[in-house]
Amino acid sequence: MDDLVKLKPAPYRAAAPALRARPSREEAEAAVRTLIAWAGDDPDREGLADTPRRVVKSYEELFSGYREDPDAALSRVFKDVQGYADIVLVRDVPFVSHCEHHMAPFLGKAHIGYYPRNGVVGLSKLARIVDTFAHRLQTQEALTAEIAESVDKALKTRGVAVLVEAEHMCMSMRGVRKHGVSTVTTQFTGVFRDVPNEQTRFLTLLRGAH
Repeated sequence: MDDLVKLKPAPYRAAAPALRARPSREEAEAAVRTLIAWAGDDPDREGLADTPRRVVKSYEELFSGYREDPDAALSRVFKDVQGYADIVLVRDVPFVSHCEHHMAPFLGKAHIGYYPRNGVVGLSKLARIVDTFAHRLQTQEALTAEIAESVDKALKTRGVAVLVEAEHMCMSMRGVRKHGVSTVTTQFTGVFRDVPNEQTRFLTLLRGAH
């Protein structure tokens, strides 16, 4: 087994054990071989012989968010913004995540707006936050809430607005098999939650982009 790794529970999730034994790479590859055999194919045939290694390598990238700290990404705040205090909006941040119920992909775009209080963060850092949380097993609802909480916590904003729209392959590829169905989730804090006109302004700015 690999060394014990400390897993930091994501916001809005029930606390996980502080220490969890992480399987070795060899054990992970063996699990993929088992799934291939369970699906009905021969894991030793030429086309599949190296698949377990490739799958485990791809998982390192697809689920890299477990090894990233969202607080660190937003740790540098720029306070010299010449008194700017209006809305900051980053639209159309693409992402790919995986449903925690079926481990099937869901993909779409996230839109993040906030009212700064004591400074702003680099715009690319907001996209990085989306990727950090998306690269974990997720539900869209939790992903939306985690992004909003992370930005609000780091920047001490006057309000955060997050809208996520995505298509879920667990609905498109299996089950009801309805292609092209999109799901929209929102999370509002501060003035966006308490002042209806601010929600309207946020949504109007998003519609103007499309």
